[in-house]
Amino acid sequence: MPGMPEAASAARRPVRTVLGFDYGNRRTGVAVGNTLTGTASPLTTLHGRPGQLDWPRIEQLVREWQPSALVVGIPGGRDAAPHNASTEALRRRIRRFCQALEARFGLPVYTVDETLSSNEAYVHLRAQRAAGRRSALSKADIDRTAAALLLETWMRKANPEVES
Repeated sequence: MPGMPEAASAARRPVRTVLGFDYGNRRTGVAVGNTLTGTASPLTTLHGRPGQLDWPRIEQLVREWQPSALVVGIPGGRDAAPHNASTEALRRRIRRFCQALEARFGLPVYTVDETLSSNEAYVHLRAQRAAGRRSALSKADIDRTAAALLLETWMRKANPEVES
């Protein structure tokens, strides 16, 4: 029957839940994704003072969603050349965040280029608002939507069989 090999192939692939983070100095957007479908949904935005993360809330999310991996956006990607001093300082904080995630949860932590993810999230949300599907936009909405977009980008790269 047509389509059987694809269905059988999909049945053999394990469904993995993945949490994605759009790390920021004051806000960190969080999303959850499914590697079988390659889709992600915005979850929440964590608020804090610069350099202080809401670890209890992150632990709660990891317990609740039981992800098999964590994905963190980083400006320019993992191996990007140095940018300006501000971007480099943020990249160092993000690398420390990744190391802390791995140490705390024992899960693999992957990075993905998050360049322009917030701009893309803003455009996406603004289009929803123009279509009457949402009300006013907040920075927290943009952060968690950016987390979903970067997570979907990572899943497309990590699993090219997933259709976007």
